[in-house]
Amino acid sequence: MPVTLKMGDLMSEEEFFQFCQMNDTLEFERDSHGNIILMSPTGAFTGNFNLRISGFLFMWNESHKLGKVFDSSTGFTLPNGAVRSPDVSWIRNERWNAISKEQQEVFAPLCPDFVIEIRSKSDDPKYLQDKMKEYLANGTSLGWLIDRFDNKVYIYRSDKSVEVHNSLHIVLSGETVLPGFTLDLASLIK
Repeated sequence: MPVTLKMGDLMSEEEFFQFCQMNDTLEFERDSHGNIILMSPTGAFTGNFNLRISGFLFMWNESHKLGKVFDSSTGFTLPNGAVRSPDVSWIRNERWNAISKEQQEVFAPLCPDFVIEIRSKSDDPKYLQDKMKEYLANGTSLGWLIDRFDNKVYIYRSDKSVEVHNSLHIVLSGETVLPGFTLDLASLIK
């Protein structure tokens, strides 16, 4: 479970970025109230699982060249002021190219078009579900929450619907957001 430091709005966006740079061996997020959330490292299985999923999305993107893929250490400043780091994320080229090079070097002021959160053993499912809802409220079009521990996959869509699958033996689709992208989740669980 992440630790939350009740900070309020004591740090500006630039100061928070500097704080993260000065503590680069730690992982932080910041909620829309300015509170700093200290994230714990993932276990080895989850880290490998995350990388494999990222790899499939990266390879799809390399062949389609429709956007940019980001890893779990990338921070984004959402429209509500929160700074979040999805486990895997993707942004359409036209949105990425619309921000300045300077904005690309800090916590980019964009909410990703597509996000994946993967539950680690230390994660509270409710916390991750709330994060997924926050992504949608800030502009994400499609999101997947993969919960290996409860054997569930949640698919979040921009119309605010949530589809729940009670099995990890599923082939996930990028739908219209990531045309042609599929992920055979069962093959990654082995």
